[in-house]
Amino acid sequence: MHNYSVFEDPLLFFEGSEKKAEVIVNGNVSLLNDVNDDFWAAMVSCCNAQILSSVKNEHCKAYLLSESSLFVWDDRILILTCGVTRLVKSVEYFIKHFTMANIAHVFYQRKNEYYAQAQFSNFGEDIRLLQEYMPGIAYRFGELDGHHNYVFHQQNDFQADKNDKTYELLAYQICEKASNMLTTPGLTPEQIREYLQLETLLPGFEFDDFVFDPYGYSVNAINAKDYFTIHITPQAGISYVSFESSLNLVNMAPVILDVLKPNSFDLLAFNEPNLELMVDTHIPQHYVSQAKVSDTMSNGYQLSFINYIAPQQQFAKPRLLDTTGDNHAL
Repeated sequence: MHNYSVFEDPLLFFEGSEKKAEVIVNGNVSLLNDVNDDFWAAMVSCCNAQILSSVKNEHCKAYLLSESSLFVWDDRILILTCGVTRLVKSVEYFIKHFTMANIAHVFYQRKNEYYAQAQFSNFGEDIRLLQEYMPGIAYRFGELDGHHNYVFHQQNDFQADKNDKTYELLAYQICEKASNMLTTPGLTPEQIREYLQLETLLPGFEFDDFVFDPYGYSVNAINAKDYFTIHITPQAGISYVSFESSLNLVNMAPVILDVLKPNSFDLLAFNEPNLELMVDTHIPQHYVSQAKVSDTMSNGYQLSFINYIAPQQQFAKPRLLDTTGDNHAL
């Protein structure tokens, strides 16, 4: 990713943790065919992101952003942004344009950040803005003193299709080998795709990816209605790699975890009733679950959250912090 701030030399910091929103419209408009690129560019600019490129098929258009991704289908959008973006401002722009009369449901999600104090808003402030337009319900999945996700959804009569499944795998503190490879100067998108084995994992998908300067990588991939996206902040000490897809990432986890070997990772699954069996089959046994929670929200989505850690034998030494200037360390 980009827009780094130096908080200790030579480490450059970027907040990889995403904010996420899904907005579903009621069918009076085709978001895919009736809305032009200028609207989407204006919408993402509201949270200080820009469109870098896009790919499209008859079912979906995927926009690669300077901070993560936007996916557009006929009846909904899914937008993820990282860094210090205020994603909620883009959601507000969408609501003002289409009006709540044309919106079937709004879903907003925000995970814990490395340096929450560097953000321009917190979850509470975000949902207070959304509640100016709609009533809603908020949840926290995960413990406050550990990895957790905040979720807000519009309170109305919307009920999710049980076949509407989404998976997230969020990897923290990837191994030294992976971090070194992904911070190699001059890396090409093709080299990163090969390293992550994406062509093998995603046969038939069309890819759109970008390598950021000095570090970072994003990729969108689509195939019919299915989507897949990865965003990588690879620097040692603050590394973070997020995967999100309509495909079952739990089944792909052995490959992903073997490449990245993270110290910890989160799994989130929407409307996956067989998650327990899947993790028993596909998650390596040396990872231990620290948090595990599942609940069906009032909008019909069953959300399951599991945080895993690999017990450590070696531990980090204290770091000397920069106490001068504008930094994210304190």
